[in-house]
Amino acid sequence: MSKIQSINPSTNQAIDELEASTPEDIKAKAKAAHAAKKAWRELGVAGRIELLRKVSAKFAENKERFAKLEAEEMGMPIKEALEDFDFGLDYLNSYLDTGEKHLKSVVTLENDDERHEVFKEPFGVVACIVPWNFPFANWVWQCGQNLIAGNTVVFKHSEETQLCGKLIEEIVNSVLPEGVFNEVYGDGSVGEQLVNQDVNLVCFTGSSATGIKIRQAVASRLLPTCLELGGSAPGIIFEDADIEEVAGTIFTARFMACGQMCDALKRLIVHEGKVDEVTAKLTNLIKEKKIGDASDSQTDFGPLVAERQLKLLEEQVADAVSKGAKVLIGGKKPEGLEGAYYEPTLLTNITNDMRVWQEEVFGPVLPIVTFTSEEEAIEKANDTKYGLGAYIFTADNERFIRVAHQLESGMVSQNTLSYINTCNPFTGYKMSGGGREHAQFGFDDVTQIKVIARAK
Repeated sequence: MSKIQSINPSTNQAIDELEASTPEDIKAKAKAAHAAKKAWRELGVAGRIELLRKVSAKFAENKERFAKLEAEEMGMPIKEALEDFDFGLDYLNSYLDTGEKHLKSVVTLENDDERHEVFKEPFGVVACIVPWNFPFANWVWQCGQNLIAGNTVVFKHSEETQLCGKLIEEIVNSVLPEGVFNEVYGDGSVGEQLVNQDVNLVCFTGSSATGIKIRQAVASRLLPTCLELGGSAPGIIFEDADIEEVAGTIFTARFMACGQMCDALKRLIVHEGKVDEVTAKLTNLIKEKKIGDASDSQTDFGPLVAERQLKLLEEQVADAVSKGAKVLIGGKKPEGLEGAYYEPTLLTNITNDMRVWQEEVFGPVLPIVTFTSEEEAIEKANDTKYGLGAYIFTADNERFIRVAHQLESGMVSQNTLSYINTCNPFTGYKMSGGGREHAQFGFDDVTQIKVIARAK
């Protein structure tokens, strides 16, 4: 039986190892989920919520333990890991608070002779697969609404965060009935085997390339999928933007979690009259931050999740520099640190043939281009195969609305506002996915619609 080694990216030292799930294990987990689905469904929404509130409380009790493990195994600075935990728990509790309302049946026609009613019913067994970048919040986003809706789950976390996954399994299964939540462990080959089991829905967060493979794998079964995939979000800074006001938002939107975020601001498109002010402000903000061990409470920038991620980032930046990009700050691995670290980096003189423009950049690197007209800004913003998030910085509300509607993006925010909210769907255009999470939109996508027309 093969082993999966968990590595601390701050030190490149092994933490622990787990046994990878075998094909027999994966099949058994799917079988257990099927065995549990009838009783879980018949418990009803209120009954499931009652149990899942106990799960939420158990997680809250383990906040410090989980955040410490997240910092150690994934490399998220401990202060960000604590915030990530609170963020995920807020979403879980919002699902619990609104689940009955959003899953309630709707009467579409009623008269003296007949009544037509639309119900949301669970699919059955769902395969949920998530990446490593937000180990707790990703579990909440993929599994929370599925469980409330009445689906049983077979879950796989990334091989980079297996210990976080193991802790999730421990906490959830200390409350829920046997077979409702099942977990498998391993790399992409385990995920591939999972989606080929007898499941009724696949929910996946990760790269667009893997999302395409999943769609292809389930196409012959016409299996529904909810895919939240990659992004290369543009941030447009117009000439009337208040840079002092929005600089912190721009910085966080690019560099939070060391830039390893699907809807991070990954391409900055700046009016030519603002570029000097913007680059000076961002450079100063970078200089104020501390790079170091993720477990240190003073650390602002931890490592990337793994050496393989560092190597990819180095290749992307080297490609840009070889084609004429200028490094304003950063652009290399910091001296004196042995882990998978990379300095926060600003790049200018960007052309659209560079990998940092064409590809999703999952690390602390921000390419910057300029524009002169609104039309040019929109054209550059849409010059990507992705369409997850977008950011517009302007004091002109009419311009914001006009531009927002022309961006090929599922979510757009203005200035210091955020589209991330428990009441909003998380969604993308183009290669950024298909499916919705959160609020009524998420409950819609993890349930089947049934119309029942009956005589009165």
